[in-house]
Order: sequence, then structure tokens, then C-alpha cells
Amino acid sequence: MRRLLAILLTFVVLCACSSTGSEEGGRPGPSRSGEKAPNGPQRPAEQDGIPTAAGTHRLELEVGTPGHREYRLRVPPRLRESPRPLPLVLAVHGGASNAEKFEALSGFDEVADEKGFLVAYPEGFAFSWNAGPCCGPAKLARVDDVGFLEKLIDRLVQAGVADPERVYVSGFSNGGGMAYRMACEGPGRVRAIGVVSAALVIGCDPDRPVSVMIVHGKADRSVPYRGGGQRDFNDKRPFTPVSHAVGFWRKAAGAGSLRGDGSCRTGRGEAVVRFCPHPGGHVWPGGTAARLWAFFSSV
Repeated sequence: MRRLLAILLTFVVLCACSSTGSEEGGRPGPSRSGEKAPNGPQRPAEQDGIPTAAGTHRLELEVGTPGHREYRLRVPPRLRESPRPLPLVLAVHGGASNAEKFEALSGFDEVADEKGFLVAYPEGFAFSWNAGPCCGPAKLARVDDVGFLEKLIDRLVQAGVADPERVYVSGFSNGGGMAYRMACEGPGRVRAIGVVSAALVIGCDPDRPVSVMIVHGKADRSVPYRGGGQRDFNDKRPFTPVSHAVGFWRKAAGAGSLRGDGSCRTGRGEAVVRFCPHPGGHVWPGGTAARLWAFFSSV
């Protein structure tokens, strides 16, 4: 009887060992893009404290001030199987929102999983960003959001997961203002930006060209297409028109006149400027993540 039990126990253990391995120890199955599982070695489960397992991870970042800042990191299946760092997109939420909501709204997760790039969704201060003249709590507290986003980029680059030559910033509304500010103040870290429903209302003198894609609704009442409205609750100055931002970046890039490019207009110089108006309001249009990535990956 004891011998029979020993044989059964050995059979159970062997069956358990032959089952599919965990994400840390076994090979993952095909990714959403249909890629085959890798044959070579994979990255460890963490690299300098940054998870490499596919999915969204909630992380903290020390920024040299009391407390810490938070962000969500979307890791595509491709990272575990790639010996090279991946491109990085910072997706910056709008005012009165947060990283989790923008992750769901933006559509970047699906595009990142398919195309193979990282997405960092940074968390603003009290649902806002200090984009200069805007907005709310972050502006009043004089939060160094440029410093936070620069440290976030550096953290992922130094961990060996993000490629420093392929860093892009996208943002909606107040987050779009932060994308403009990053292009103006940190062009050495940022290759291109994508701005949706935001105005260029800061002084800007980048020391190198930055490619820019601007998406804006002609029926936008929050940040009017032709300018107007009010920049913040305590700043009654109007927003500049979208044409101001397009003209500024076109001149900075030496791009010349913009030419028809599907539903957009594009100009090329030392950098690329693409302007994509649409008939809607203050929204993040469906499909924008895919269009932004197509732009980022082409410049």
C-alpha cells in the first residue's frame, strides 16, 4: 500500500512540473500582435526595480521633495523578449482627471501591446499639472512637474527599459499644456510631442527642434479653436488660437507651409509638424493613440 501511494505521489509531482511555467519562470505565449514566443533568454522579472512582466504596474518615484510621485507603467509583452530598450510614451492626463482614468480613455494600452512600446501614465498633483499659467492646485503650489516628468524619463532610461533616443510625450487638455512645456524646457529628452485640445500659452525657446502633432476640435468650448475663454479660475487672459501653436512650431522646425496629409496637414523641416483639426469639441477622439504612435514612430 505504501509503495502504491509513493508511486501516485511521484506521478502527481511530475505532472505539476510539466505544466505551463509562470511569467517569471516560464516562456509566455504569443503576444497580442501574434508574435511567436521567444527562443532566447528573457529579462528578469524586475530590472533595477522596474517590473518587466506584461501589464500595468502602479509605481512610485522619489523626486527629492517630501513624499513621492506616482505613475502607472504599461509594459508590453515584447519587453521580456527584447534585448534592447523600448520606445517610451508619457501619456499625461487632463485636469480634474487622473492616470487611471486616462489609461482607460486614451487607448494607448492596446496600441502599446501591439506595437511594442512602453507607456507611462504619470499622476498629477491634486488632479492637475503646473503647465505655466494653468492649472489650479499644481500651479498655486508651484509644483515642479517638469522636474517630475524628467526624473520619470531618466528613471526608466537608467533601468535599461526605455530608449533615450525614442521618448515621446502626449497629453490631453491640461496634460497637453504639460507636453508643450516639456518640448519647450526639456527638448534634449523628448523627440516628439502629441497635443490634444490644448493651447500654447507659455514662452517657449527650445534649443533644438521637436516634432509636434496637434489635434484640436473646431467646436471646443473649453480651449476655443480660435482662441478666447479664460486660462484659469484666477487668470482671465484668453487662450491663444490653435493657429498660434501651429505657426510657432512650424517656424521652430523650419517646416515651411503645411500640406494636405489625409485629414491632417504636415510640414517637414529639421522636425515635423502635423496639424489635425476635427469637428468635435473638447475631447480625445477615438483612434488618437494609434494616430499619435504612427506619427511618433515616423519622426
